[in-house]
Amino acid sequence: MRATRVVRYNRFLAICASVAMCGGRRARERRIPGLRSYGWKATVWLALALALALVGGCRSKETGADIMAKVNGKKITREEVEKYYKNQTSGSTQQLTGEQATILRLNILKGLIEDEIMLQRAQKLGLLATDEEVDSKLAELKAPYTQEEFERRLKEQNMSLDDLKRELRRNLTIQKVFNKEITSKITIADADISSYYNEHKAEFNLVEPQYQVSQIVVTAEPNPQIPPEKKAQNEADARKKIQMIANRLESGEDFAAVAGRYSEDPNTSGNGGDMGPIPESAIKRDAAAWDRISKLRPGQISGVVPVTDPATKKIAGFRIFRLTSKEPAGQRDLNDPRVQQFIREQIRSRREQLLKAAYYETLRDEAKIENYFAESILKNAGK
Repeated sequence: MRATRVVRYNRFLAICASVAMCGGRRARERRIPGLRSYGWKATVWLALALALALVGGCRSKETGADIMAKVNGKKITREEVEKYYKNQTSGSTQQLTGEQATILRLNILKGLIEDEIMLQRAQKLGLLATDEEVDSKLAELKAPYTQEEFERRLKEQNMSLDDLKRELRRNLTIQKVFNKEITSKITIADADISSYYNEHKAEFNLVEPQYQVSQIVVTAEPNPQIPPEKKAQNEADARKKIQMIANRLESGEDFAAVAGRYSEDPNTSGNGGDMGPIPESAIKRDAAAWDRISKLRPGQISGVVPVTDPATKKIAGFRIFRLTSKEPAGQRDLNDPRVQQFIREQIRSRREQLLKAAYYETLRDEAKIENYFAESILKNAGK
């Protein structure tokens, strides 16, 4: 119970921080959000369960190697599945084999089947994404990068520009369907907010001050997972790079965009450097960080903070911090606009998840799904 409260607690603080930023640019993910992630960390029984769930209606004798499934007669090819598979496994130091590889392909295919059902619904409703909408989204994704960086990222993900535009069209189209059929119909009354607050009042009581902090990190050691042209290779390189970053920030560039482009911390760079809400006691354990962060006002950026290896006492890298907000300890009242916004988002998110799941299930019940890949898994079980 305590762990659950801490998670919700931190989500509340994260939303508070986004309000405090007053319209600042949203952090952009380092990975170009083109192809979806259909995570492979599933178990073997899940793969078989998915196979059983998707095999419904598989009575066709068409089981050509190039066709993995059909949705109302629309083919999903092996080439399309493999493109997503390569994207999901690109950059991995260990290749998937056997059941793990099959699970990933099965999950990718399941996602493509779900998408195709939604795309066919969008076509009936006249909600297919337009070229203008796709171009606008593409421009937004390219904004944090130079053309060279953008093209390199596409290559790293085994994508062409046409692949990305096709995926953007797919995602925008599905979102338009949900916006019209689900999101626009959700209403949240004041009574709903009051009820949620009363049921979760303890979650809005901060036992100690919390800091919403972002960081940019540059290390002095090579990293084979980061291209050499982006990664500092030694202390001298790290000093030059962190100073270049500091100069960009001083000239007014957006912290989240700079972090997404230059920070070498894989855990935070994808979120614009956002470290999430951090208890004061946790920051104090890092004396150098606390010395700088404790002196900042919300919106301010620290200078360059050296990171020393405690074992060798040598410079291991550099950091720059940004304090987004600081929340004092104590009970948050229902009249606090940030509390109301958090609760509204929680209620909306829950209702959206429920309604989207129910909406998809009704569409799936109406569709004829022929999943040849799932069928082949069951046929070959035990062989």
